[in-house]
Amino acid sequence: MKSVRTTNPPIAEPHEDLGEAALAASGILPGLEALATVLLVLDKLTLRVVYANPPAEALLALSRRSLAHMTWHDLFLNGEVIDATMKELLANQFQATRLDLVLERTAQEPLHTHAIVGIPENAPDFVIVELIENEQKLKNEREERILDQAWINKQLIRNLAHEIKNPLGGIRGAAQLLEFELVQRELREYTQVIIKESDRLQTLVDRLLEPHRHPYIVTEINLHEVCERVRSLVLAEFPQGLEIERDYDVSLPDLRGDKEQLIQALLNIVRNAAEALREQIERGQGRIVLRTRVARKVTLAKRLHKLALELHVIDNGPGIPEEIRDRIFFPLVSGREGGSGLGLTLAQSFVQRHEGSIECESRPGRTDFRIMLPLG
Repeated sequence: MKSVRTTNPPIAEPHEDLGEAALAASGILPGLEALATVLLVLDKLTLRVVYANPPAEALLALSRRSLAHMTWHDLFLNGEVIDATMKELLANQFQATRLDLVLERTAQEPLHTHAIVGIPENAPDFVIVELIENEQKLKNEREERILDQAWINKQLIRNLAHEIKNPLGGIRGAAQLLEFELVQRELREYTQVIIKESDRLQTLVDRLLEPHRHPYIVTEINLHEVCERVRSLVLAEFPQGLEIERDYDVSLPDLRGDKEQLIQALLNIVRNAAEALREQIERGQGRIVLRTRVARKVTLAKRLHKLALELHVIDNGPGIPEEIRDRIFFPLVSGREGGSGLGLTLAQSFVQRHEGSIECESRPGRTDFRIMLPLG
């Protein structure tokens, strides 16, 4: 007797089919398809993606089929930023609202958007989230502020350093002469305090003037060689408890610039991150990621560049204190006890000499310094 082989049809996921069918029956889909902005339709109760328009697929680099298996919280690491809004919507406190969101994505840049969140009248079981990117506008405004502030800082530093340097030499010389005239040996302790503090201030002034003293030597630079040099230096300083991961795009082309200045800029940032990780390093949990990527159509120093190099320094430390977060590149501003407050200022100066930019986004558990350098 021949055995008869039967094939069972695949079992559909009823929730997905019902959700899509209900959305189609509402009659709002044709209008959604016509929109050029990023649009996601979510199930009101589960926040599962029921529909994504083509711009949403392009932005998230996921097909509609893939998105249909994901929730809002799967898409964005900080998806809880709209939880309160969703609760208010479900409580029928309002029909729609607008808010600015910075949405974080795995291994990608945060997404700066203006979001419109609402429940359509014809489809009350769904939530529509429309995302309008405003990243470029924010970037341009922020870069202009940074450039203006950096220029002010540079003038202030140079003037202040020169004003301090001249009388400082006189104070130190007078203390030395006074020391020779003192008969009581124990009094020389006080002149030594003056001399040592004068030397300390002289070192500080020299560091303030450092970016303006170095000649700008242009060569072809492999950015990964810069990263490897900095990585080896910092690991030698912190041999245990710190892991520095490499996440390199090996297709990066060389750029033209001053290799030593870029090494110093990156070293200041990575060392600053390592210092902030002291507690994590003691527990053997310190982690820094060096990530390189190619960026396209980037505006730097008010010029549009077709290509740029993007370098991230990401650590899992406590984050930058909120009260100094907007001032970390200012001279003498430090987030840790004993810090000079010059490392990031010098890093910014060296990067800006390459017509690049440096920015920071920070929260507890993740601080991301991003350096952008133009190509060509």
